[in-house]
Amino acid sequence: MNGAILAGGRATRFGGRPKGLERIGGERILDRLVHAFEEAFAAPPLLVANDPEAPRWHPGLRVVPDLRPGLGALGGIHTAICRAPAPVVLVAWDMPFVTAELLGALAGGLEGVDACLPESGGRRGLEPLCAAYGPACAAAIEQVEEAGDRRAIAFHHLIRVGKLNDRTVRAIGDPAILFFNVNTAEDLQRAEEMARP
Repeated sequence: MNGAILAGGRATRFGGRPKGLERIGGERILDRLVHAFEEAFAAPPLLVANDPEAPRWHPGLRVVPDLRPGLGALGGIHTAICRAPAPVVLVAWDMPFVTAELLGALAGGLEGVDACLPESGGRRGLEPLCAAYGPACAAAIEQVEEAGDRRAIAFHHLIRVGKLNDRTVRAIGDPAILFFNVNTAEDLQRAEEMARP
């Protein structure tokens, strides 16, 4: 099983600063995620990033840009699947509280399906940017991209989707914390408060 961190987006609500380089509890979000992946899979994750400075962010990581630039989160998912390569568990780099246990559960959830997404209280009900994807997802994403649909879940009707159910997620941790993402300065302050013992 491979891991990938998606360092996408222009961070417009964050003043354009790279969100994953912000510190929470004295540690950068990127480093927190790298540690979780190394604990879960005993190997560092791939970093999907288009910023020319990305290779300097964490010298121990292999960095690749989007294979199809300009496609947003869906392009990042596709790149991780192709370059990690799949099967891959991926996480957006603005999610500081993802744990090794959650990553392992997502990896285990891929058995018999093409993608495993955790249930959450989010607007979609699922978390496509904290999920596991198998090789079959690449062709499905390419198909919907060609049709012009760039939603992160646009290809789900073309594959077998499994879910990490809410009860399993809650046994790992509070979904409101596990899937919390830092989009604004206010979110960063809240995350710092959440990180305190």
